[in-house]
Amino acid sequence: MLHGYGLYQEEHEAFRRTVRAVIEKEILPFAQEWEAREEFPRELFTRFGELGFLGLKYPEAYGGSAAGELYEAVLLEELGRCGSGGVSAGLGAQFTISTGPLHLFGTDEQKRRFLAPAIKGEKIGALAITEPDAGSDVAGLRTTAIRDGDHYVVNGSKTYITNGVRADFLVCAVKTDPKAGHKGLSMLIVERGMPGFGVGRKLQKLGWRASDTAELFFEDCRVPATHLLGQEGQGFYQIMGNFQWERLSLALGALGAMEDMLEKVIAHVKERKAFGQTLSDFQVVRHKLADLFTELECARQLTYHALRLHVGGEYAVAQTSMAKKVATETACRVADACLQLYGGAGYMMEYDIQRHWRDARLGPIGGGTTEVMNEIIAKQLGL
Repeated sequence: MLHGYGLYQEEHEAFRRTVRAVIEKEILPFAQEWEAREEFPRELFTRFGELGFLGLKYPEAYGGSAAGELYEAVLLEELGRCGSGGVSAGLGAQFTISTGPLHLFGTDEQKRRFLAPAIKGEKIGALAITEPDAGSDVAGLRTTAIRDGDHYVVNGSKTYITNGVRADFLVCAVKTDPKAGHKGLSMLIVERGMPGFGVGRKLQKLGWRASDTAELFFEDCRVPATHLLGQEGQGFYQIMGNFQWERLSLALGALGAMEDMLEKVIAHVKERKAFGQTLSDFQVVRHKLADLFTELECARQLTYHALRLHVGGEYAVAQTSMAKKVATETACRVADACLQLYGGAGYMMEYDIQRHWRDARLGPIGGGTTEVMNEIIAKQLGL
C-alpha cells in the first residue's frame, strides 16, 4: 500500500523497509514471549540505540542523526506492527516523551548527561506527570519541589509512569510554587538512586503488557537545582509543547496497528470456511472489510494532515487533537470488528487479534483522553 501521500519521500520509505526488517527479525519472533513475561529485554534499548532509532530528530552533537520527525513518524507507525503494544510503548516513550523535553529545554550539560546516553540506549528515561489525583489536569498536580539552598526537596507521588520501573532518570512535573496554579509548575530531572526516591509496585495492565508501568514516591528527595529544566514556572508550557508530538505518536502507532490487524484478518477470511465457502465469499464480510479499510484511510488522512502541519512548524493543536482522537478511537473499533470476524478463535490468546484489542483500548485514554481532546478542539473553536 502506498504510504507517501505527498508526505513521505523515497528515503522515508527506504527507512520504513529497514525498520520493518529489523522488527520482523528482532522483535516479532519474541513478542509473544515478552508479552507473557510482561517485560522485554533492556538490551532492546541498546540495540535501538546502535541502529540510530532513538535519536532520529536529535542533533548530531548528542549522538542523534538530525534526520527529522518524519523519520520518527515512520518508526512509530512500524512499531505499531511489532506484535506487542508494550514494546512499542516502552521504546516509543524513550524517544518521544522522556527525551523530548530534554532536547527542547535542557542545557548543554543536561543534554550531555541524560540525552546523549538515552540516544545510545544506555540510560532509560521516563516522563513523570500523572498522579493518583491528577492526569490531564496538570494544574492540579500536587507533587512539590521546594527550593532549599542548592537543592529542591521533592515530596509526592506519581502513577501510571511508562518505563518507571527501569528508568535511570525521570523528567518529572513538580510544583515549585504550590500556590500559583499552572504557573507554579516546573520540570525537574530526578535520577534513580537519589535518597528519598522510591519505585513502588509494577502495575499490571489490561494491555501494553510488555512495558513496565510504575508508581513512584518522593519523600524529602533532594534533587540538585542544576537538574531544573529551563526556568521555574515554565513547566506547564514545557508539558504542553511536548504533548503535541506525544499525541501524534499515539495516532501514528494506531495506524500501524490497524494495518497489521487488517492484513491478518484479510488472510483469515480468505482461508476460513463456513457453510461450504470461505468467509470472504460472504457479501456481509466483504462489505464489513470495505468499511474498516475506509475507516483506516480516513484516520490516516487526518493524522498525516496534522503531521504535515506539525513538521511544517504550524500551530496545529486542534488538528493534532483531532488526529489523536480519531485514530485511536478508530483502532478500537477496527480491533473489535476484526476480533468478531475471527469468531471464537479471536477470543483465544494464541491469536494476535486479542492482543491488539487489549492494546488499542489505551489509545483513547493515554496522552490525554478523548474527552480532553474534545475540550481542546472546542477551545480552538472559540467555545
